[in-house]
Amino acid sequence: MAVFEISFFSDALGRIAPLTAIVPVERPHHYGGGGKPFSGPFRSVYLLHGYSGTNTDWLRGSRIEQLAMAHNIAVFMPAGENGFYLDDPIRGAYYSRLLCQDLIDFTRAVFPLSTRREDTTIGGFSMGGYGALRNGLLRSDIFGNIIALSAAIMTDELSSMREGNPSPVAPYSYYVHTFGNPAEFAGSDKDPKALAKALLDEKKPLPNLYLACGAEDIAHVQDLSYHNYLNEIGFSHVYEEGHGEHNWAYWDEHIEKALKWLDGLNKP
Repeated sequence: MAVFEISFFSDALGRIAPLTAIVPVERPHHYGGGGKPFSGPFRSVYLLHGYSGTNTDWLRGSRIEQLAMAHNIAVFMPAGENGFYLDDPIRGAYYSRLLCQDLIDFTRAVFPLSTRREDTTIGGFSMGGYGALRNGLLRSDIFGNIIALSAAIMTDELSSMREGNPSPVAPYSYYVHTFGNPAEFAGSDKDPKALAKALLDEKKPLPNLYLACGAEDIAHVQDLSYHNYLNEIGFSHVYEEGHGEHNWAYWDEHIEKALKWLDGLNKP
């Protein structure tokens, strides 16, 4: 297993961007491979961090290095600042373009990755769970699978947000800067509910979708609402709940379950 700390120039950001990568190199004996080298092309998972995090969070908070080795999968973890992985034309920081273009092009040029959408997954937790949903649904031609853990799906909250109504996370001006006019969020291409409905209406390829959120999580109401909405419109997905809070104990457990789920999708 090789872990890379990479700096590469991103046209979407107009600057050097950090990236943490985990790529299988050799299967250790205790994984049943006899120490033989892995052979590509590898399936890829692009994992996104949460609010106030960075590209090394998954490596420090979870067992993703060991899990990548066990499941023979390459994992790439970019830095998204606090921008919810949306394009920010005011700052010239196009984070959606970073995920859906720059990262895909760079990682496929450097590493032996499969280019099939079925082998390409986007995932994340909290803010990163939203980013995975939004960009995975928007670009289902690239991403065949989405993993969203404790996703910050704030459709209802943003739609009713008004100036002077405080948020425990950030001021009203932050949400306006990041998402635009809150009153115009619902039904836009930043709304995961609207994006899921549009894929069905337009009969476009649907990504396989894995959602998980603990019953004690601060995002539980949002994620349960999204799960119920997907059921209403007939969007097939996996939803797991159970006990759990908004922390690494839950995300570590469920990224392992999600990778097992991915393995099952690849069985004939």
